[in-house]
Amino acid sequence: MRFPSREIVERLRDQFPVGCRVELLQMDDPQAPPMFTKGTVTGVDDIGSIMVRWDNGCSLSVAYCEDRCRRID
Repeated sequence: MRFPSREIVERLRDQFPVGCRVELLQMDDPQAPPMFTKGTVTGVDDIGSIMVRWDNGCSLSVAYCEDRCRRID
């Protein structure tokens, strides 16, 4: 796993602020919510993972450079 620079983490925090809505596009995890599940961002941690409270009750994070989500407004 690649760890992002501090600048990239700050950019992710700007792009995915707490409270914004996202939609899952790809997650390689057996416990992943179904693709296109929507959720609310609860933060971005220091390794660039976007922490999400998914609408189906799951709380798996979107891992930097591994998983994909998009912001929906």
